[in-house]
Amino acid sequence: MTAAAQALIARWKGADERERVLQVVQPGLIGLIDGTVSTLAPIFASAYVAGSRAALLVGLASALGAAISMGISEALSDDGSLTGRGDSVNRGLITGIATFIGGAFHSLPFLIPNVSQALLVAYAVVAIELLAIAFVRKRYLKVALSQSLVQVTMAGAMVAGVGIAIGHA
Repeated sequence: MTAAAQALIARWKGADERERVLQVVQPGLIGLIDGTVSTLAPIFASAYVAGSRAALLVGLASALGAAISMGISEALSDDGSLTGRGDSVNRGLITGIATFIGGAFHSLPFLIPNVSQALLVAYAVVAIELLAIAFVRKRYLKVALSQSLVQVTMAGAMVAGVGIAIGHA
């Protein structure tokens, strides 16, 4: 394990709940939500227009682009001195990595050449991602699980619907 990873783990263990939420959970959750939701439209649109390979490439490009954008945005938005949100570089890295994970996981089903099968697997992966987001929100942000499930599902459905609609245009 690298020294940086060991330092992050040590900080996590030594932090109180508020610090963990502000400095790790919130940036990670922001990235996971953005990566999961924002990449749905381009992935599904490209799947319907051009098939599995295009959806995979568009999905990975979207995930990487979103990760860079979100990581930089988080790192530049607040140095942490006023808000207590922690080191901006660490928050940017956490947000960027989480954004990539959120966008990349539901891109991977498009390794399946049959686009119909890939779409079914991708829908299941998105459902699992949205459940994970809802559980993190429940655990750390104290949002009721039912409320969180409705919120994240509606957001995901709206963006996926845009991609599906455009893909059928």
